[in-house]
Amino acid sequence: MSRDTGDNLNRNLSGNVPMDSVLDTFLSRRSVVRGGLGAAIAMIAGTGLSGCFDSGGSDDDDPVVAPPTPAKLKLGFNSIAGSRTDACVVAAGYSAYVLAPWGTPLNSKANPWKADGSNTSTDQLNAVGMHHDGMHFFPINGSSEDGLLAINHEYIDADALHPAGPTSVAGKRPAEEVRKEINAHGAGVIRLKKVSGRWQVVDNDPLNRRFTSATVMNLSGPLRGTNHVKTRFSINGTQARGTNNNCGNGYTPWGTYLTCEENWPGIFINKSATLPADQKRIGVSTSSGNYKWETAAGDASEVNDEFSRFNVTPSGASAIDDYRNEASTYGYIVEIDPYNASTLAVKRTALGRFRHEGCCPGLPVVGKPLVWYMGDDSNNEYLYKFVSTAVWQAADANPADRIATGNKYMDQGKLYVARFNADGSGVWLLLDVNTPTASGQTLGSLYGDLAGIILNTRGAADALGATPMDRPEWTTVNPLNGDVYLTLTNNSARTAAKVDAANPRGPNRHGHIIRWHDSDDHNSFSWDIFVFGANAAGTADINRSGLTELNQFASPDGMSFDSRGILWFQTDNGESSLTSYTNDQMLAVIPTNLVNAAGKQVPINAQNQVDLRRFFVGPNGCEVTGIAFTPDNKSIFVNIQHPDNWPSADLATTATPAGTKVRPRASTVVIQRNDGGEIGV
Repeated sequence: MSRDTGDNLNRNLSGNVPMDSVLDTFLSRRSVVRGGLGAAIAMIAGTGLSGCFDSGGSDDDDPVVAPPTPAKLKLGFNSIAGSRTDACVVAAGYSAYVLAPWGTPLNSKANPWKADGSNTSTDQLNAVGMHHDGMHFFPINGSSEDGLLAINHEYIDADALHPAGPTSVAGKRPAEEVRKEINAHGAGVIRLKKVSGRWQVVDNDPLNRRFTSATVMNLSGPLRGTNHVKTRFSINGTQARGTNNNCGNGYTPWGTYLTCEENWPGIFINKSATLPADQKRIGVSTSSGNYKWETAAGDASEVNDEFSRFNVTPSGASAIDDYRNEASTYGYIVEIDPYNASTLAVKRTALGRFRHEGCCPGLPVVGKPLVWYMGDDSNNEYLYKFVSTAVWQAADANPADRIATGNKYMDQGKLYVARFNADGSGVWLLLDVNTPTASGQTLGSLYGDLAGIILNTRGAADALGATPMDRPEWTTVNPLNGDVYLTLTNNSARTAAKVDAANPRGPNRHGHIIRWHDSDDHNSFSWDIFVFGANAAGTADINRSGLTELNQFASPDGMSFDSRGILWFQTDNGESSLTSYTNDQMLAVIPTNLVNAAGKQVPINAQNQVDLRRFFVGPNGCEVTGIAFTPDNKSIFVNIQHPDNWPSADLATTATPAGTKVRPRASTVVIQRNDGGEIGV
């Protein structure tokens, strides 16, 4: 979640034992054994959980002829200093170029982007959207020089989008401005090719397309066809319009893109005296929408209630006479087939309804279920995972119908929420009708059927006693061993009295990255904290991982492993000591290289922190977010969201000249090694 969107309100009033309390107990248990807080932190940061993060070894005593040991992968760049300029900065030996900035035409229906902001809503419908976020590269025929970039457009900057910012007349937004804003949201698919060593957008490619806040999509899974999602637009409850505030992302083993609806509640308004429980828990407004799209309702040009639908206050005799259920069609993982422009996107309701940040798949294993991990990015919300009923079949990696394959694996399965225990263990709590709650009731007695539970995912997780986390954001899985990592970006709402083992600092202004390894039956896991964000000059309680000026960071957010096992993570910093030193950044580390004398993986600590290195820094005002790689790992795509005064040139590292003011454009930046080699090594 961008720091410029969302309200950071704590809507979790469950009283569940918070992660900081768990971590506090975790630390204190070890301090009894090792002596004091410093020793307890060293225990976590220096040795980790010895049973879970083993980098090798076997209990088999039979002699084994070992294959030749490949050369150990190492980072091949030096950590760079922080930067406070209107330019990108990248490690020595690399170049970074601007690619597909906001407003880039995707077909002949869009005029070229205009620096005065005067492009029309039709232009925007057929051009790259605003505020790039999560993304994934889908190669064409396995190529690393020709492919499709599926990309999210999280929100808008109305001041930049319109010539003189947003306007209103007598409290009503102009229909044309609202349509342009709707069309700047959502997601897109962009054909890219590498020509003479440089990546470029392929204009007018038939696979180029946009998904906006008005695009018709199918509903699937437990909520499809239920009374919860029937509206005046879809009286049978099988379709929805639009996807919004798409932040993190995921993908599937069969080659589709997963875009995640995060801060979508802000576009709706419900003026009822009492909100439905699900709308209250998730944050639907009772005064006005974030962009006041609902105020354009009744405009003479309005078509099919395109603006009226954002007011979900009941007004008709039943749900099919108004839009009381419109908000119930949002909050899901949305599947897109980037290779087939004739398909509709599908909202996969089985994966839960909340403020989805990311949706990373576990490692697919033939004969075993597939799994996806998801964070709910708000203060004191939860970590979830979905486990498919169907087991993975290798033939499904290249299916004739990718959306049908999604039906097979993503419409039936089990949705879990995590509870972290102070001893480094954890439990996955099943969100199902027969699951008992802390009060002794079942979830079915509280919410009826599975559809009712999914609609009220947050409330169901409350009832099961899940662990409130410090804004769970992106998840990623280590391709070398299946370990799962989660960024916990920060939590200013957490107090010192509410800390736990997995969220040990209150308030947590710097954030941290937690990791775990699932049990084979998916019911439990073991966890540790991989790294604590901190400023280098912070106290021992703040700088628990021993960071220095060359790798200090706060508010970890976007995160992904590449295919070689390098972990890349990005920041959305708001902590003053870090923002005064550097703009948002991207760092890299190889977790499997961090081991103790016994060969066990350990977290980042004062002894090994040099292996965490700053690789990239964005321009002033921006968030660095979104990561994608080409199959050969020779190009890495990174997004620059909401820059202040950038870009002024195609070369991303060109600083905007002093005294020059440009209309800021969120953009993808593509980074390559000057010698053509693999990134990072």
